[in-house]
Amino acid sequence: MAIETSPPRWRVVYEIVSKRIRSGHYKVGERVPSLLQLVDEFKIANATAQKVMRQLRADGLIQTEPGIGSTVADPEHWEPETPKP
Repeated sequence: MAIETSPPRWRVVYEIVSKRIRSGHYKVGERVPSLLQLVDEFKIANATAQKVMRQLRADGLIQTEPGIGSTVADPEHWEPETPKP
């Protein structure tokens, strides 16, 4: 019998925010939720929100500039969406 495991919480939140970006809910150049907003909306720890933002940056979906915050990056920089098993 296979044991089913749920994805880590950061991954669930990452998928939700990633889908919002890819679907156009957040437009290119528009600010995405801050760490505090992610913590409040998804009831996650600050460290979890930081991990979500790091992965969004690593995948090219957002860019972060001091004094401005995190905004949606140009789609040409986005990594392709990975298919789920």
